Amino acid sequence: MDEQQVVAAFVEEHELTCDPAYRILDLAAEVGEIAADATKSSKWGADPEALDVKSDEIGDALFSLLAVANALDVDADDALDEALEKYRARIHQSGSASSKTETDFDT
Repeated sequence: MDEQQVVAAFVEEHELTCDPAYRILDLAAEVGEIAADATKSSKWGADPEALDVKSDEIGDALFSLLAVANALDVDADDALDEALEKYRARIHQSGSASSKTETDFDT
C-alpha cells in the first residue's frame, strides 16, 4: 500500500517514531474524534440524517492506523486481504460478516 510507505517516510522525516503502544493510543484518540463528530452532529443519535464527520478526521485515523501497522511491522495490504477473506468466509458460512451469532446477542 503506497499510503503506508508515505506515512512511514513522513514519520521518519519528521522524527515522529515512537513505541507501538503510543501509536495504538493515538489511533484510539483519533477514532474517538470521529465518534465525537458523529455524536455531536447527529445530536447523540437523535438526528441520524444530520450525521457529519469531517474528512480530515478520517484522514487522521488512517494516518494513525498506518503508523500502527508500520510500528508493528505489519503490511497493511496483507492485513486488509486477511480481513476481507475472513469476512468472505463468514458470509459464506453464516450469511453475515459479523463474528457474533444470534445466541451471542441473547446474553
